[in-house]
Formats: sequence, C-alpha cells, structure tokens
Amino acid sequence: MPCDSRGIGYFRAMPAIDSPRRKAYLYMHLSILLWGLTGVFGRGIKLDAELLVWYRMLITAISMLAYILYVRKSLSIPRSDLLRLAGIGIVLAVHWVFFYSAIKASNISIALSMLASQGLFTALAEPLVSEKKFRWDEMIFSMTAMLGIWLIFSVEQSYTRGIIYGLLAAFIGAFFNILNKKEVEKHGPVVVSFYEIVIGFLGLTAYLALYIHQYHPAKLWPDTLDWIQLVVLAVLCTHVTLILSLAALRHLSVFTLNLSINLEPVYTIALAFLIFHENKHLHTGFFIGAAIIMGSVVLETWSQYRRKPILE
Repeated sequence: MPCDSRGIGYFRAMPAIDSPRRKAYLYMHLSILLWGLTGVFGRGIKLDAELLVWYRMLITAISMLAYILYVRKSLSIPRSDLLRLAGIGIVLAVHWVFFYSAIKASNISIALSMLASQGLFTALAEPLVSEKKFRWDEMIFSMTAMLGIWLIFSVEQSYTRGIIYGLLAAFIGAFFNILNKKEVEKHGPVVVSFYEIVIGFLGLTAYLALYIHQYHPAKLWPDTLDWIQLVVLAVLCTHVTLILSLAALRHLSVFTLNLSINLEPVYTIALAFLIFHENKHLHTGFFIGAAIIMGSVVLETWSQYRRKPILE
C-alpha cells in the first residue's frame, strides 16, 4: 500500500512528549518498583521484623546524612517541630515493624493486600484529626475495601496473624501520613524524613533492649546476604525512592503520582508470584478480595482528586 505523504507530515508535526516528562514517568515507575521490593526483601532477610527495621533505619539514616552533607542542606528546625517529628518517627518505626511482622507471619501477598487499605484508613481518620470534612463517598469506598478484607480473612484463616499485623500496619501508616503532611510542607521531605528515621531508630533501639531480653531472637547479626539486602533496602528502596519521587513530582501532578503509588501492591504481589510463587498457595477468594481492595483504593483516589483542579 502506498504511503500517504500527508499522513507522514501529520505525525511529524505531532508534538512529542517532552524529555523532562518522559524522565518523570521513568522516575515514578522506578520509585514504585523499588518501593515494591521492600516486601520482597522483607521475606528474604532472615531477621525478626524488629531487628530488620532497626538495621534498615540505621543504614537509611547514614545514607541520608551523607546526602544532606553533600548537598549542604540545613538541618535547622525549631525545637517544637522537632518534638512533633519525634512522635511521628516513633509512629513510622511501629508501622514498619507491623508491616514486616505481617510478611513474616503470612506472606508478601497477604501483607500488601492489607497495606493497600492504608489510603482508605486515611480517608476515614483524617476528618477526626484535621479540619477535613467527612465525606460519604469515602465511607462507601472504605466499606467496599472492608468487604475485600473480610473475604481474604475468611478464606486465608491460616494467615490470621499476618492479616491482623497487616491491618495494624495500614492503620498506623494512615496516621503517619496525616501527621506527616504538614511537617513535609513546612520543612521539606528530605529533612523531615531524616529526623523521623533517626528518632524512630533511637526509639526502636530502646525497645530492642527489652525485646531481645524477653524473646531471645535466634539471629541478631545479619549474614552476608542479609547485609546486601539491607543495604539495597535502606539506600535504594528508602532513600533513593524518596529522591526519585520528588524528581517526578516536579513534572507530574500529585494525582498521577499518588494514583501510581496506590498501585504499588500490584507491583509487589506480582514480584511475589514471580520470585516466591505465592500464587500457588492462595485461594481464589484472596484474588477476589485483593481486587476489591485495590479497586476501592483506585476509585477513592480518583474521586478525591476529581474534586480538585489537576495540573500536569
């Protein structure tokens, strides 16, 4: 068939997507993939959840401090704000401990399906602790997600403890997001994250003294493979993902970034199926329940930002 020169001219005249936006989409999906790997490393690292989080926070704090010193960013903040960051840092540490406890007590797929409800817990909790008005549509999305959680709970009873830990991680993570929002707007995410991780690490250190004495974990010191995974988890999956997401946000809307981040469990569960073949050990009801939860999260995010002007 002969070529239509007018058609060729048309496609040549079409505006190409600008390079900064292409890079932004690349950064966004790379950051989500790296976040998704946190669950994979949570299963791969042979340490109790409390010790895993302790090492993760230690290495991340060192990495962030090196970066802050390199870019010569000021760490000066008012003492009153530092006290608030201290509380939020403890919340972050508890959230991570419950998240990895969920993986240890069940598997990655169960833990991430429960964690997907975090955005819906946020929608319910935010009117209670901020000036945001209560909305019935968000309640409907939350109740729909609860249906998915109940379905998973009913068919995966051998993973009951992991489901409970996962829901606790989602619930606590919701409050972390709410409390953290104003601090990030005031001081910037890099400085806020650094203080929260350092203070969370110190709080967890105090708790570990009691934990080790009470429970006598079989393994305190990571082996070589654990160290490799911990460094990747702390530097790439925690620190670098923060930088990548911030770089993406310069050229993409908050809606685009948040909607994609809410789909992180899909990335992680796919990796769990590929690497650990977890799909062979789950009932059909799990897949239906997980689809209901994630569908509710996407619809809730879309509904939230549909009410606001979206600038890309």
